[in-house]
Amino acid sequence: MTHTAAGTGTRTAGAGAGGAAAAGIAVAASTSPPWRRRSGTALAALLAVDGLAHLYWATGRTWPAVDERALSLAVLGMEGVSFAPPVVLPLAALTLTGAAAVLAHAHGRGGRPARLVTAAVATGLAVRGLAGLGWTAGLLDTPPDSPFAALNLALYTPACLAFGWAAARLARAR
Repeated sequence: MTHTAAGTGTRTAGAGAGGAAAAGIAVAASTSPPWRRRSGTALAALLAVDGLAHLYWATGRTWPAVDERALSLAVLGMEGVSFAPPVVLPLAALTLTGAAAVLAHAHGRGGRPARLVTAAVATGLAVRGLAGLGWTAGLLDTPPDSPFAALNLALYTPACLAFGWAAARLARAR
């Protein structure tokens, strides 16, 4: 059984619920519409997975590739890019911070800063998506043995364009 505290915008749950609410701790109720929570959660999950991949690569491991060269060719379409901690840790911090801000904005939290970060995420994804179209059109070269062309066409560009659109829609929501 869930009870809403009058005028507080918080709720507590009865004995049958789990987590913090079961302990009688007030849990803020989200006032965001379901589409906003769903798209924000999906976008935050994508950013979090990307951030966690960068943290993983900072350990020196190269999954899903066999070595750093293969990883560079698959992810970036070029050779010689370092996946050392000084390179990938700032990217991990950026994407994980973006994930937190997007999730906050999706649930009506974080105010203007979360909304601005969500807009920045939308811009970044849109720019990457448009660049992906440029690669697909052959405007930018990739090494012939690179799996990047197929991954860019099938995964990277469509994901960036779709999630960029979702982030832009989310950023417009107040």
